[in-house]
Amino acid sequence: MQSLLKFSKVIDAISERMGWLSTMIVILTVAIGFYNVVARYIGRFIGMQLSSNVFIETQWYLFSLVFFFSFGYILKNGINVRVDFIYTNWSKRSKALLDFWGHLFFLLPYCLLGIWVTINPVITSWVQWEQSPDPSGLARAPIKSMIIVAFVMLTLQTISELIKLWAVIRGQELFVADLEAEAPIRIE
Repeated sequence: MQSLLKFSKVIDAISERMGWLSTMIVILTVAIGFYNVVARYIGRFIGMQLSSNVFIETQWYLFSLVFFFSFGYILKNGINVRVDFIYTNWSKRSKALLDFWGHLFFLLPYCLLGIWVTINPVITSWVQWEQSPDPSGLARAPIKSMIIVAFVMLTLQTISELIKLWAVIRGQELFVADLEAEAPIRIE
């Protein structure tokens, strides 16, 4: 169980790093959006085109990445939407049982199905080098590939959560707490 919990800790560290990256992308998205607005108004004032569809589509792609990169982070930190009106009064073990079976029978198959149905459109997009229909638009294949990355990260984090939940169900939550108290794993 210890080795599984250490594997879970590595996945958690990756999810945390992806969450941090998602935060940085928000800042970049806002900066590009700000530039777009300012360039459009200044360009109109001086009679020049200072902005293009590249910036608009880059902002759209970055906005998508914010969500794609944070899927695992959201699950790890439990900040997903939940309906807890009955669940909150349950024991820790009962909550772990419900979460374990829910993750195993609903979330994990959803993630695997998401990967499965996304693979062919992404491959087709790369083969055809799908471009945006807008003038000076960006290629679509890279952003479509991020959908697979998002589902893989969510799948890995689901596995991590299943490991931790299993430890709680077996009464080994002390091992989970011990691993969380250790120095964090650095992913560089």
